[in-house]
Amino acid sequence: MNNKSFDSKRIALGYAKRPWLHKSVIEQLKKDCDLAENHRFRNGLDVGCGAGLSTKALKLICDKVTGTDIADSMVEVCKELYGEDEGFSFYVAKAEETRVPDEKYDIVTAAGCINWVDEKKYMANMAQVMADNGLIVIYDFGITDKMVGNADYTKWYQDEYLRRFPKPPRKENKWTQDDLIKGFTMKKQTDYEMEYAFDLEKFVDFMMIQSNVNAQIESGNITADEARAWMLESLAPVFEDKEKTLIFYGYSWYITFRR
Repeated sequence: MNNKSFDSKRIALGYAKRPWLHKSVIEQLKKDCDLAENHRFRNGLDVGCGAGLSTKALKLICDKVTGTDIADSMVEVCKELYGEDEGFSFYVAKAEETRVPDEKYDIVTAAGCINWVDEKKYMANMAQVMADNGLIVIYDFGITDKMVGNADYTKWYQDEYLRRFPKPPRKENKWTQDDLIKGFTMKKQTDYEMEYAFDLEKFVDFMMIQSNVNAQIESGNITADEARAWMLESLAPVFEDKEKTLIFYGYSWYITFRR
């Protein structure tokens, strides 16, 4: 994983305030894997932890968790937020270069980072750090062009937002069993939707850390202040000074490991 475009304090602090939909993903995991409500894993790893929201979600079902990220600023924010809790630890590392722990991981999550990794190197590294019968959960979620009961938002998203902030290129292949190496089995893949309510200010805060927007800011095509001002102005008629419910897509892939 060599993409360091998110290695800035602005992005890291913004990520720390993202909607905590990761918690809903953990609930989805329990259903998809038929886990008992009180089931707990001993030692968990969260690869590509960002500002720690995915690590915090994994801790809901783990006694202790380790978060890793390629971006120094993300790990710095994680340590500021969770560093006093002995159940959390964090360090900077590529997804393909996780250190072998003293106690191997029986669950690994990778939220929103798999598009940037070398699949084969990542799986080979996981074979070194995971316990026998361990579970990898690869997942992601993102905003869609749908707002509950409001077609004006769809028009804004398709006709205005994507024109100003086109989606940057990245790998988006859906893994199959053929993408895995010996010892790993793709057990299940699920797709789902989630809802989250925002007021205008909080929604713009969220959109300001999207890769579409960050790519344009980093390339110098627009400043962060200009992007924020445009969003506030163009979305004001859509939100009408009210809280609105946005629809997110989500997916989870469940991969088991046996030596």
